[in-house]
Amino acid sequence: MADASKEKDIPAHVGIIMDGNGRWAKKRGLPRTEGHREGLKTAKRIVQAAEDLGIRCLSYYVFSTENWKRASDEVGFLMGLIKQHLYSELDFYRANRIRVMHSGNRDGLPPDIVAEIDRVAADTASFDRMTVNLAINYGGRDEIVRAARRLAAEGTEPTEAAIGGALDHPELPSPDLIIRTSNEMRFSNFLLWESAYSELWFCPKLWPDFGPEDLREAVESYMGRERRYGGTA
Repeated sequence: MADASKEKDIPAHVGIIMDGNGRWAKKRGLPRTEGHREGLKTAKRIVQAAEDLGIRCLSYYVFSTENWKRASDEVGFLMGLIKQHLYSELDFYRANRIRVMHSGNRDGLPPDIVAEIDRVAADTASFDRMTVNLAINYGGRDEIVRAARRLAAEGTEPTEAAIGGALDHPELPSPDLIIRTSNEMRFSNFLLWESAYSELWFCPKLWPDFGPEDLREAVESYMGRERRYGGTA
């Protein structure tokens, strides 16, 4: 990592598109479900690595609005895995004083998943060491549509500031850096509004193989860039 004098340049908010779980399992002759299990272990390791680097917020693309198109048995497994994670890792979040938040459309999620999301969010709401934002049943377009509907219901003019303030978590800073694994180079409907000026970093590794050293490389790449937001140097 760069020296402490550049600590101010460390991204405050990193969004991660965790891609490649199924391909990781297929390469090993395993069912796709095992790839998702390994991916969950990687996500926990990266939370710890991000905290060590001084990253204040991680947004994980856990389950998209498009993922419902997958086979029903895989969707059911993923929902169970999400519930299990929220239940079993609460002590981890408590011990590390990590706040857990949820982005996404609650409608359509199983009631037991919503209950677990609410329980963990409420239990960790006062923690301020780090935030982990779980995007579950999330789509960037859907988030913008829901924000527009909120404004329409209030009779509020849909200005840029108003739409930004009606998103799922306007209190979070926009992501400085978006990471995507498995060498796919697209947003796939992730944080479309918030990532207007995010720096991008693509990694050829499949998500279960992504490690703290890869996160460090991504952060160091980010720190070496000049961000002008449409202006000049």
